[in-house]
Amino acid sequence: MPEITPVAVVYTPYTSKFGIPRQSGLVDAEGEVVFAPAYRSPDAVRGIEGFSHLWLIWGFSEAIRASEKLTVRPPRLGGNERVGVFASRSPYRPNALGLSCVRLLGVELTADRGPVLRIAGADMLSGTPVYDIKPYLPFTDSVPDAVGGFASPLASQRAEVSFLCDTGNIAPETLERLKEVLSGDPRPRYHGDPQRLYAFEFDSLHVEFTCENGEIRVRKAEKQQNGASE
Repeated sequence: MPEITPVAVVYTPYTSKFGIPRQSGLVDAEGEVVFAPAYRSPDAVRGIEGFSHLWLIWGFSEAIRASEKLTVRPPRLGGNERVGVFASRSPYRPNALGLSCVRLLGVELTADRGPVLRIAGADMLSGTPVYDIKPYLPFTDSVPDAVGGFASPLASQRAEVSFLCDTGNIAPETLERLKEVLSGDPRPRYHGDPQRLYAFEFDSLHVEFTCENGEIRVRKAEKQQNGASE
């Protein structure tokens, strides 16, 4: 098989693996797709503005681990129940490839980076390599009566989120996106200690939270400057 190389890199507010939405479209946070030098021509995206959504085929760049295992343990099933690797979206797969549907907000033509795709709804770590981009076709890609298997009961589960810290210096839009991320409860399902403190980075924020009685309680949400919280 020929070796595949990235055609672009996606930049998102997610700067650490913990806290990234488990699927695309769950959080409407914005990002951008910047093409590799060989593809920085308007010709490469000619006509793309006519589509509302795109498929991104990308690589789990921070979760690459050689694996021949035929089963995995999805965290959302408690971490103890095994399913087939091809019946899951686990990053640990024979080929570490991901697939995401994102909303196309627009195309920005820049002098130094060529055409940049502005997107929303990504579920990727910032800096993730993108191997291909394809338009989403609603008349074939949407299946209204599709069945979601073991993942279906999890689709509508959202946690309550409360902020126990000062958020006055955080932009309302950033705060809303953070709340969307946290309402998806980024913890593995087998974590149940109400005293356990979780921490992750989102956009320019350092966030710390606990989960008590199913409610996400944010203890800290501070802007970062040069890698440190203000």
